[in-house]
Amino acid sequence: MGTTIYIKVKPNSGKRSIESFGNNRYLVYLSEPPENDKANIELTSMLSKYFGVPPAKIVIKHGRSGDNKMIEIVS
Repeated sequence: MGTTIYIKVKPNSGKRSIESFGNNRYLVYLSEPPENDKANIELTSMLSKYFGVPPAKIVIKHGRSGDNKMIEIVS
């Protein structure tokens, strides 16, 4: 079991950043477009660096094709 976080992504934004709003809620700006899974790959990479875990520990539980995602960080 791990930690569940909720993310609103802004793909194709031209910048890369993660903003925390408390209560495990984040806004993530991605430079990649939301096609061919590019945005999800960039999101996983950014979150792994942000939380200091390997990318394989970041699991998109809900919202793979949407802007609102539920992510589990597996411990």
